[in-house]
Amino acid sequence: MSLTLRLTGTGGAQLVPVFGCDCAACRRARQDETHRRRPCSGEVRYNNALTLLDAGIPDLMDHHPAGSFQQFLLTHYHMDHVQGLFPLRWGVGNKIPVYGPPDEQGCDDLFKHPGLLDFSHTVEPFVVFELQGLQVTPLPLTHSKLTFGYLLESAHSRVAWLSDTAGLPDKTLKFLLNNHPQVMIIDCSHEPKAEPPRSHCDLNTVLAINAIVRCPRVILTHISHQFDAWMMNNPLPEGVEAGYDGMTIVLD
Repeated sequence: MSLTLRLTGTGGAQLVPVFGCDCAACRRARQDETHRRRPCSGEVRYNNALTLLDAGIPDLMDHHPAGSFQQFLLTHYHMDHVQGLFPLRWGVGNKIPVYGPPDEQGCDDLFKHPGLLDFSHTVEPFVVFELQGLQVTPLPLTHSKLTFGYLLESAHSRVAWLSDTAGLPDKTLKFLLNNHPQVMIIDCSHEPKAEPPRSHCDLNTVLAINAIVRCPRVILTHISHQFDAWMMNNPLPEGVEAGYDGMTIVLD
């Protein structure tokens, strides 16, 4: 049974191209849609089940009709990760489970008026749960709002999803070191910086993390237009690659 992840969005809240920006990366994205970046999100397929990882794409309902997926798995409740839930909640039909961190505030009035969405499935750090046979371990991240990454495990595969974060807490770093993910999909919003950014990783931070974790394949996501422009002139280190919208990762 294969574990498959598809990156449906690899940008930050600004997206790429950025409104009003005429940098080289934004010009390229306007001319070639393959370089556009939507809000950071993904799809996880395992055991004939589909889990939507974050819900920041505004027209989410156009891509996922009723009954086509089993649940949402949220990293956190910033608008660029949940905005697709706002119109979807007013649909009709069965309740849709939403798994995510125990953030009492949520986002706007989602908790007050959940509609179809069942937010009762809060998860706890390092407490494993299952989604249709897929083992999921919530991993605390370092962000401006309560945020979890996730280790997704099948019998033979381990993938770490780590967005949004600025570096990693020590416990999360040690957990990844001990559990050896085959693929690490990690926030890298910025080109190398002299000082680490506050809410998102730069490339230096990602490389420092992987010097400890030693994951053989690192895929960068939550990429800004500035970092895209930097990558147009600078190669990434071996074993590190920039994710792109529509990218599919299959682990047997």
